[in-house]
Amino acid sequence: MPKMKTKSAAKKRFRTTASGKIKRSCSGKNHILTKKDRKRKNNLCAGAYVDETQEKTIKTLIYNK
Repeated sequence: MPKMKTKSAAKKRFRTTASGKIKRSCSGKNHILTKKDRKRKNNLCAGAYVDETQEKTIKTLIYNK
């Protein structure tokens, strides 16, 4: 059986931290920004962590273990 390839989309969207958590970026920062206030746009710049219920799924997409 051949090796499974890493999913390119997951590789671009997620990063792993040193503690093993998976970091993601927030959505909603690309367009239709005129109706969003400054505080909301600034908060969208900060990264977020993937929920614990989804970590196993995303790790299989990235690492293919």
